[in-house]
Amino acid sequence: MIDRRDALAGIVAMFGSQLFAPIARAAGAASQQAFGVINTGPPTVQVFTPAQKAVMIALSDRVIPATDTPGAIAAEVPQYIEKLLADWSEPSDRVPIIAGLDAIEARSRADYKKGAAAVTPAQQDALLTLAMNDTIPGGAAFFEPFRQMVIVGYYTSEIGITQEREYLPVPGQYDGAFLYSKVNKVYSS
Repeated sequence: MIDRRDALAGIVAMFGSQLFAPIARAAGAASQQAFGVINTGPPTVQVFTPAQKAVMIALSDRVIPATDTPGAIAAEVPQYIEKLLADWSEPSDRVPIIAGLDAIEARSRADYKKGAAAVTPAQQDALLTLAMNDTIPGGAAFFEPFRQMVIVGYYTSEIGITQEREYLPVPGQYDGAFLYSKVNKVYSS
């Protein structure tokens, strides 16, 4: 069975040189087997205010929502993000994430008269789109690192590895005419 450490070490290639620095640090440490498991225990420092944490949780759920498989919340991605930022980031790495959450909160209050954690999923998607398109202050600096943390947190979690993906050490025989419509899950080895 693949574990988070192995998955994290292998994820570096997916993002290449654009990998968010704390993820790269954790992946480097995981590949050297120099540290313990990075997703256990409480964060060593408080990264988010309660309001920022609520927004981060809500937006994590919008990046990978629950469908026929569990989403980011069930995979404990918000806890992973908080632990990653607390224990594997420099203070300067946290600045765009915190500024982005604050900018999204301010835009939500201006546009919807509610905090970003309390608006509808469609409105949260619109707020994330504004960040992605860099139409809110610090949007681009926030969006890509945040998206990477959610994706890495999800696909290195037990849920991501065992329920979203199907682990087949030997995927079976080759069939060059296998219909794509018969593929249920992405195969991983």
